[in-house]
Amino acid sequence: MTASVTVRVPAKVNVQLAVGGLRPDGFHDLANVFLAVGLYDEITVAPADELRVTCTGPDADQVPLDDTNLAARAALALAERHGRDARVHIHIDKDIPVAGGMAGGSADGAGALLACDALWGTGASREELLEICAELGSDVPFSLVGGAALGRGRGELLTPLEVGGTFHWVFAVADGGLSTPAVYAECDRLREVSGAGAGVADVPDPEPSAALLDALRTGDAAALAAAVSNDLQAAAVSLRPSLAATLAAGTEAGALAAMVSGSGPTTAFLVTDEAEATKVADALRESGTCRSVRVTSGPAAGATRRALPSPSGD
Repeated sequence: MTASVTVRVPAKVNVQLAVGGLRPDGFHDLANVFLAVGLYDEITVAPADELRVTCTGPDADQVPLDDTNLAARAALALAERHGRDARVHIHIDKDIPVAGGMAGGSADGAGALLACDALWGTGASREELLEICAELGSDVPFSLVGGAALGRGRGELLTPLEVGGTFHWVFAVADGGLSTPAVYAECDRLREVSGAGAGVADVPDPEPSAALLDALRTGDAAALAAAVSNDLQAAAVSLRPSLAATLAAGTEAGALAAMVSGSGPTTAFLVTDEAEATKVADALRESGTCRSVRVTSGPAAGATRRALPSPSGD
């Protein structure tokens, strides 16, 4: 048996997050345009006497190490389907912001699933892996796939999208996290208090922006900046008013677009090129409105097994 398997899996930014009305089952239909970006967690799995999870990296102390962790849940789900015990040590080398709206937990689930499949030689098809991902959470399938995709349903029904160039991003990481369910609940509350209503009968069905999809396809950063949108942004700022100052600081520094990433509280700034990314990043650091700043680009590949596995616990 292979001694260990390491999988690298990317973060994401939602360049469009259109949120439908509250369904009777408590979920919302989405038109969710994902773009994978080059910030990565690395998941290493190795045989062990029992299932255990360890984590190193920024904010590792905020990562649950029990079976609520999506990486552990992924191992358990694959093991149950293939009639084996999930006795593995899962180590997460974390670089994606925790609880930051960039799908770090989802990335860990997808990475652990792919790694366990390789370690155990289960030979699961891509379709089976995506099915398990969808059971684990709405963002997990995209973490497996990467690139760019339109997510329908709760975000788990993916259609790959063509991207015609590289988009440069600056991410400002806030202090602490935001609960995704709390942000959706605040979105519903704000819709109710506005008088428009929050149910499926009150909110138009979410649809992807044709202009945004065209901007992705042509690699036009200015056109993408004009089309990005996030229906959860008002709710995230309502729960964390300090995000408004971060968004303003990035805009004043010259970002083409400023937005909350997913459910937040990480904020995302689209820029023209690497030089502009450095300028905006420096301004955000000097603004004192965020805890840390990251510069990267997209699209990035989805979950990928490393050719040379690294030792568990690196």
